[in-house]
Amino acid sequence: MAGCGLLDRDDPPPPPDPLTPLVDGALALEGRYRAAIGADPALADRLTPIADAHRAHATELAAAIGVALPSPSPSAPAGAPTGNAATVLAELRTAEERGRAEAATFCAQAPADRAALVGSIAAARATHVEVLR
Repeated sequence: MAGCGLLDRDDPPPPPDPLTPLVDGALALEGRYRAAIGADPALADRLTPIADAHRAHATELAAAIGVALPSPSPSAPAGAPTGNAATVLAELRTAEERGRAEAATFCAQAPADRAALVGSIAAARATHVEVLR
């Protein structure tokens, strides 16, 4: 009878994958771009490809860690850029710069099988910064 407790033990859940914050960050950036486009449709041609790239990054990262992505949300995320087009672009550029730095940090710490993916994302985010200038 004393051994019965072995089957009922509660093992702690495994820790989240280290790339989970990058998935969340890519989705957050996509949401900011979609919100900016919703607020100023004149920016759609410039911002839609970048929003689509962030969705693609999130999809690839999620596949790498074995999680499903949530469906895109039609509501504006907290901290969505506001103001005139110049202000919106500046806010998006700042968010991209933070995202690029985050991806570069993860790339330096990532195992070899993930470094190429994360490095590509860091490079894409650096390109996005330049597109927003």
